[in-house]
Amino acid sequence: MTNIVRPRETFADPRLSGRAVKRIAFDEAAIAKRVSELGKEITGAYPDGDLLVLGLLKGSFIFLSDLVRQITRPLQVDFLVAASYGDGMVSSGTVNLVYDPETELEARDILLVEDIVDSGRTLNRLMSILKERNPRSLEICALLHKRIAAGLKYDARFVGFDAPNEFLVGYGLDHAENFRHLPYIASLQ
Repeated sequence: MTNIVRPRETFADPRLSGRAVKRIAFDEAAIAKRVSELGKEITGAYPDGDLLVLGLLKGSFIFLSDLVRQITRPLQVDFLVAASYGDGMVSSGTVNLVYDPETELEARDILLVEDIVDSGRTLNRLMSILKERNPRSLEICALLHKRIAAGLKYDARFVGFDAPNEFLVGYGLDHAENFRHLPYIASLQ
């Protein structure tokens, strides 16, 4: 895991719209290396069967697109949308399922891809909903895990990085729909 701290005055990125970066938590090279490793781990864990990679939008879309290209076995991709943050920097505590996957989930091996495990509320709610659909197996792959969710009922089988307890943006993670397109993960001032 590569943590690079760059002082505010030496780091200027026009994609930040003038916002100050506290630090770069994970740079592009570290992310690419870890996503490649996760692809190999997942390929080995699912040598056969009907694998469905289910991405949690919007935060996971960049991670998911890079990840599935590193998984060297047949698979299908679908998405679901849950909302809990709105415009804030802290989860509201209410998880709403906004878009349900169109793919049949029963008797499938499902890998739920999440951008970050934070409070655990979203994962707890989604895993309960998905388990009701009777998949053959259901596992979680998270790019980031803060390891602060006291009430988390489900462990992530695949984790990219243990994340600092900071509000992070980039590589799909946003603040009020901004900063998803950053190629690195940073904490804002």
